[in-house]
Amino acid sequence: MKGYCDNIERRTVENDNFRQVLYTGEHLQLVVMTLPPGCDIGEEVHDDRDQFFRFEEGKGVVDIDGVENPVEDDFAVIVPAGARHNVRNTGSEPLRLYTVYGPPEHMDGVVHATKADAEARHHDEEWDGGTTE
Repeated sequence: MKGYCDNIERRTVENDNFRQVLYTGEHLQLVVMTLPPGCDIGEEVHDDRDQFFRFEEGKGVVDIDGVENPVEDDFAVIVPAGARHNVRNTGSEPLRLYTVYGPPEHMDGVVHATKADAEARHHDEEWDGGTTE
């Protein structure tokens, strides 16, 4: 196995897709995301997985169980399993971030160009146990 090694800041700021899965392991998954101004990921709860967010560009808010947490470049947020959460771009520029799910959330290799694309295909592309390697 080779694992994953790359410049994650560069990969994050160069990403223009709403969601792109970069690597899926048995217990963790790495995903880059870009939210256009005014966009959000959509309120959700992951009962069985924790989620880490790292913000590389832009300004936004991470709502966790009704608490607004302002974020910008270099901020990190952890959402524990069972917490209702949303990430919202409140700025005038794209909000660029990467997230780590433990365990994985999406099928390996998934790319969603837009939020609408992600919403239309979400249930068909939930993690099926497949990994990158």
